[in-house]
Amino acid sequence: MRKSEVLAAESVACLNKALCHLKDIWEEIGIPEDQRLQRTNVVKNHIKNLLDMMIQEEESLRKRLIVSIQTCKTEMEKLCLELQLSVFEDEAGVSMLQQEKNIRTQVEALMKEKAQRMQQLKALLEQDQDLCDILCSMPYGIAPDSVPSLETLDNFRQHIANQNEEKAMRYAEFMDLKKQIILYMEELDHVPETSFEKDVVCEDEDSFCLSRDNITSLKLLLCQLEERKAENEVMCENHREKIQQLWNRLQVPQEEREAFNEHMVTSKKRNLEALQAEVKRLEELKLQNLRNVTDAIRSEIAVFWEKCFLSTNQREAFTPYFSEDFTEELLSLHDAEIQRLKQHYEDHKELFEGVHRWEESWRLFLELEKKATDPTRFTNRGGNLLKEEKQRSELLKSLPKTEKKLKAQIDMWESEQGREFQVNGQKFLQYVEEQWELHRIEKEKEKLERHIKKSKQTEEDMLYGTAVRTPTKRRFLGTTTPNKSRKMCNATSSMSSGTSNSTMRSVYGGTVCRSPVPRPPLSANKTPAARTPGGCKPPHPRVQGCNKENEAQLKGRTPLSEGLGQH
Repeated sequence: MRKSEVLAAESVACLNKALCHLKDIWEEIGIPEDQRLQRTNVVKNHIKNLLDMMIQEEESLRKRLIVSIQTCKTEMEKLCLELQLSVFEDEAGVSMLQQEKNIRTQVEALMKEKAQRMQQLKALLEQDQDLCDILCSMPYGIAPDSVPSLETLDNFRQHIANQNEEKAMRYAEFMDLKKQIILYMEELDHVPETSFEKDVVCEDEDSFCLSRDNITSLKLLLCQLEERKAENEVMCENHREKIQQLWNRLQVPQEEREAFNEHMVTSKKRNLEALQAEVKRLEELKLQNLRNVTDAIRSEIAVFWEKCFLSTNQREAFTPYFSEDFTEELLSLHDAEIQRLKQHYEDHKELFEGVHRWEESWRLFLELEKKATDPTRFTNRGGNLLKEEKQRSELLKSLPKTEKKLKAQIDMWESEQGREFQVNGQKFLQYVEEQWELHRIEKEKEKLERHIKKSKQTEEDMLYGTAVRTPTKRRFLGTTTPNKSRKMCNATSSMSSGTSNSTMRSVYGGTVCRSPVPRPPLSANKTPAARTPGGCKPPHPRVQGCNKENEAQLKGRTPLSEGLGQH
């Protein structure tokens, strides 16, 4: 039996005992039956009212529990929906009171979770608003009065982190741009004029709006300042070049130039103004010294004439060069001409330098060729002979290559420009061919002179019976010079065909071929045995190759002519 049932039985027993006790008292007092009945009815009503009141209170408690359970369930469903959580299921077999307690506990936990989320949302919204104000960006796009989910909060936090990174990156970019802008403004002596420039230079960095438009405007401002600086530098450089030219033409003293050195280096605004003032001063001074300045420009023009390989006709085409009427107009014509020549030289600098290098190589080649025919070169003991011969061979190989390269460059230039590229008034390749032809003619002339000289010497030998020896030459031990052998053979054969019964002393071997003449020269007994032309030793193969090159040159076959023939 339950304790509640035992207590109910004890209550009934107490009630019965109390009624019996009241009955005994009433009998002892002697209260009549009708009064007893009346008093008993009072007791009954009193107990009934008390029990009814108790029942009513308990019934009210039951109703409140039902209402509370229903209310908590509704609140819990709402909170679960807002928090995007699944609804809790009721436990089976629990009393109404325990059910109400469980639901109320769950509602309180959900209310606490909601409050925490809303607090986090509020903090994130504040941070997002601050970042939006600094970056001039749009808000994240979440309602401040809606309960965010955990995923939404995580995404919001990630957005805030990205915005902070963007802010740091833009701030670093802003500081770098600001430093460069301030530096350029200082170099240009530029004072901030617009409100934007003042915000950039004068205001606090933290208060500057780091929007994309502002960053773009900063870059644009920096580009403008860079362009202004570049323009200033170009203008300053042009002024410096002009000043340098005027200094040289006017022969300005070195002390005066050094006093102006400060403005010849930097390109700030004050330097530009100083350079402009100096140019103006020198221009005025130039007008006062027209003749000297014109002569100085003419010297420059003559230098560029040489650099550009202009012909005499091309030089004479500039008639103001020969005028003696020194006026400002004449000076302007000379200025324009020197500028034209400079531009012409710069446009064709690579070709002119290539031609110059060819001429230097050609000049050196001619010098080495001249040295190669000098008999005194064999007396040199410093080893220069081998060096010169090696250098001459290298030039003989490199000259055609240089000419071929220049020909390709000239062909390309002529195809682009649509006109001929001339040097000294004629096509360069024609000029080269003429040089090689002149060289060949000179070699033929030298050969002819040597032949005439040999003929005269032979006649003297025939008339007087004496031989003039050539200067002693150093030879390799046990060898004879191939050129000498070849020349001896040629000389002997020519003489044998012309004069068969004459007496001849060999110029090269120092021997005498005796004829039937009764009186031989006295020196005949002192000479060694005669060498016949047929007994000449053949030349060394390497030397023979060199002779073949010389023979090719003498016959007009140059490497250039062969290379041009292929093209």
